[in-house]
Amino acid sequence: MSTDSPIVLNVNNIEVIYDHVILVLKGVSLTVRQGQIAALLGGNGAGKTTTLRAVSNLLKGERGEVTKGSIELRGERIENLSPADLVQRGVVQVMEGRHCFAHLTIEENLMTGSYTRTDKAEVARNLEKVYTYFPRLKTRRTSQAAYTSGGEQQMCAIGRALMANPSVVLLDEPSMGLAPQIVEEVFEIVKDLNHKEGVTFLLAEQNTNMALRYADYGYIMESGRIVMDGPAADLRNNEDVKEFYLGMGGGERKSFKDVKSYKRRKRWLA
Repeated sequence: MSTDSPIVLNVNNIEVIYDHVILVLKGVSLTVRQGQIAALLGGNGAGKTTTLRAVSNLLKGERGEVTKGSIELRGERIENLSPADLVQRGVVQVMEGRHCFAHLTIEENLMTGSYTRTDKAEVARNLEKVYTYFPRLKTRRTSQAAYTSGGEQQMCAIGRALMANPSVVLLDEPSMGLAPQIVEEVFEIVKDLNHKEGVTFLLAEQNTNMALRYADYGYIMESGRIVMDGPAADLRNNEDVKEFYLGMGGGERKSFKDVKSYKRRKRWLA
């Protein structure tokens, strides 16, 4: 992915408040370029899911709202668009926890992703493409989702998003609750979709090691702020990231907030 690729998604200094009181995001800024896999990293409660839901405008169902800043898709402000409008513009979110329809078959679940589309022939081609990337789903296509494995449900959730023919996929905690071998399989498919189909991904993930292996660029969050960002290869080699997120350090520090780099102070003070 070229660093000269156009910016598809631009999140500019947003704040998010829940219940008119609880400040969750405190000036988050990030950019995602066309054809990029960008990773949003951090522990539970860092603000990753809230950031994705701010982009896809799914905050209202949880009494949250963007109160400051802006979100742009290809230069157009989108923070006030409905989730349905965003799907029409090519932004689709895969929710944490998969949320497949338990009583529907795998294929019926996939077809729900094409609800807004009218070209049946193109939808049929998309379905076959999904089965190409997820051959296990084709094998289980007549099985009810409730009787499939967690890995198969995660594949179904991603495949369902692809049925909307998105240009940007927001992928929330794809590794959650999955065996390491299945996690790697899912990330390999994400890489293939990115390289072969040109799908842009913004993924939120606690599995920093896995995410940085596949991402082009990473953002590390703590307590509702971006505290460090950079090319994935640079973050993998950063000593502080190794210590706090990759389990490769032996220092005394208990929190990443103790890191005193100039770049970090600059991000906090911006």
